[in-house]
Amino acid sequence: MKKITVIGGGIAGLTAAYYLDQKIKDQNLDYKVQLLEASNRLGGKINTERRDGYTIERGPDSFLIRKQSAERLARNVGIGDKLVKNGTGKSYILVGDQLHSMPQGSFMGIPTQIRPFLASSLFSVTGKLRAGMDFVLPKGEARDDQSLGKFFRHRLGDEVVENVIEPLLSGIYAGDLDDLSLMATFPNFYQLEQQYGSIIRGLHKTKQAPNQPTGKKKSMFYSVEGGLETLVEAIESSLSEGIVQKGKAVNKITTSENGYQLELKGGSKITSDVILIATPYPVMKQMLKPYDVVADLDNMKATSVANVALAFDQSAIKEDIDGTGFVVSRNSNYRITACTWTHKKWPDTAAPEGKALLRCYVGRPGDEEVVELSDETLEEIVLHDLNKIMKIEGEPLFSVVSRWKDAMPQYSIGHKQLVEKLESGLASELPGVFIAGSPYRGIGIPDCIDQGEAAVEKIIDYLAE
Repeated sequence: MKKITVIGGGIAGLTAAYYLDQKIKDQNLDYKVQLLEASNRLGGKINTERRDGYTIERGPDSFLIRKQSAERLARNVGIGDKLVKNGTGKSYILVGDQLHSMPQGSFMGIPTQIRPFLASSLFSVTGKLRAGMDFVLPKGEARDDQSLGKFFRHRLGDEVVENVIEPLLSGIYAGDLDDLSLMATFPNFYQLEQQYGSIIRGLHKTKQAPNQPTGKKKSMFYSVEGGLETLVEAIESSLSEGIVQKGKAVNKITTSENGYQLELKGGSKITSDVILIATPYPVMKQMLKPYDVVADLDNMKATSVANVALAFDQSAIKEDIDGTGFVVSRNSNYRITACTWTHKKWPDTAAPEGKALLRCYVGRPGDEEVVELSDETLEEIVLHDLNKIMKIEGEPLFSVVSRWKDAMPQYSIGHKQLVEKLESGLASELPGVFIAGSPYRGIGIPDCIDQGEAAVEKIIDYLAE
């Protein structure tokens, strides 16, 4: 019997364990899979707190509908009927002390419709003219990689980047736009520029640009009744007995006559024919420390972020705003980077009737020390910033502070090459050891699920050979 070990119980590792288990049962394969998780819980950054009728996400709160692997997994584990779509409404960008509506028809912050863009109060006349240069500038020189900031500033100018693109994209990656890799994050924009000579024209030609809305705005995100941890719980319940082993931290991986030997914290050892490492990048490097494949590998930056969830009676919010939330331009004098009006984004699941739930984010390159402040201080910072915009009366009913220290991997310039070097090195030096998860090929939930699925195919093919 061949043994397969998945290290790490985040969504990538869970996905791999689930689909491996299904293949073993469906095809009657003589394989055994086990999942080792260092902590006492599964899910990684997916972490839901259910409290007094509120559903509070400590990590991600949703996944993109258009990326279908997450929905498929939810349906496979029997919770398709629990998927809920986000409430729709205006989203805003805070520039200075003023909220501006997101221009209609923009795609990832890129203006794709002339009239809404020209009417927007987000940009000066000069800024609008500069963005229009995208239509006449020649395509850039072909290159292996460049920063997101450099690419978009060249095509659209500083105002569009700083007021729209940077707050949106940095909100996804919690990083510095001038350090983040274009080819590891949004290579499609580079390809559009190279093919069509303009990213705006390319979006239209490939029909990626959103159409002018003629009716109700379409939902873009799914969550799950009871929070995203419901998905984690459903996957765990679907796994065969004995697969999941919590509180099992792997200190070191070495080769042995029977494949690989895993040394666990506490000194016990187990063997495995195949290993999938679905842990944070530094943990992977530590486990494989004796080997050349990681010895020559660059370190990967990671940023720290926190979020503060605040519950109120809806009557306490004296200046209620029609919409689901806002992101903050980095030119603004605020320490929060974004705010979701969670009770509006998820009107049926987030909060009890008559209650409001706000979730604000802090921490970004240059202000990561804010994550280390006390819960009380973070709450004060968030309330101070919110009251400039929303006029909230009284103290919150309660607050929940979540910190994610060094938890957001940064896809710096050259990231794609780093991952390819790691994968080719593993195939050469440690065949049968694979990687998956947010440090590598996408940080969103569907991206990690995609990597888990791809790892399953690689493992099955490897064992078949």
